[in-house]
Amino acid sequence: MHIEPGILNAAKVLYANVAAVGALAAFSPRLFTRPDNLVKTLLAAVFFSVFMEIFHLPVGASELHFVGASAVYFIFGFIPTLFGFAIGLLLQGLLFEPQDLVHLGVNSLSLMLPLVAAHGLLGRHFFAEDERRRIRWAEVVKFDALYYSGVVAMVGFWLAFGEEPTPLYNWALFAVSYLPLVLCEPLFTCLVVRTLKPHADKLLISRFTCVKTLAVA
Repeated sequence: MHIEPGILNAAKVLYANVAAVGALAAFSPRLFTRPDNLVKTLLAAVFFSVFMEIFHLPVGASELHFVGASAVYFIFGFIPTLFGFAIGLLLQGLLFEPQDLVHLGVNSLSLMLPLVAAHGLLGRHFFAEDERRRIRWAEVVKFDALYYSGVVAMVGFWLAFGEEPTPLYNWALFAVSYLPLVLCEPLFTCLVVRTLKPHADKLLISRFTCVKTLAVA
């Protein structure tokens, strides 16, 4: 999902950085409503960074990563995950891939905008008190399918505005590579949520995760 340095010119990178900052600023009031959200955000950033480093493979026009998006989202919630993605990419750039800092805004948008869409269309129903959906594999697959479709589309968007044309085949190969992830990641997500659910009333889990609010099938 990374857009490599050099693909976009400086002006487009600047626009992306402004858009990323604007997106975070728009949601920042919800981040600071509760102090617990700050801890959740840091935890989301750490787990996301670990997942990204565990598995990454160059495929077609970009890279296939184990993002762990649905696991981080359901455990820590929408806002901490949204900010956690940006902070996690910043941590990765500072610690492992300093060259990727050039495209921090670009890559952050590639993860953040699909999350906003997936949360608004599907994810929020898992947290709603009046119509709460249960966490089951089929439901999480729908969430992941929507989310990663957005990620793939964002990568295609950036490549379309690149300095050099990217063959459609390379983008299609990258897109298809996410199909196994869409099917397998929900298994991991359901396993983690079900493992934590019996301990949902314990202080740390109750305070720093959203597991207590989730309904498990």
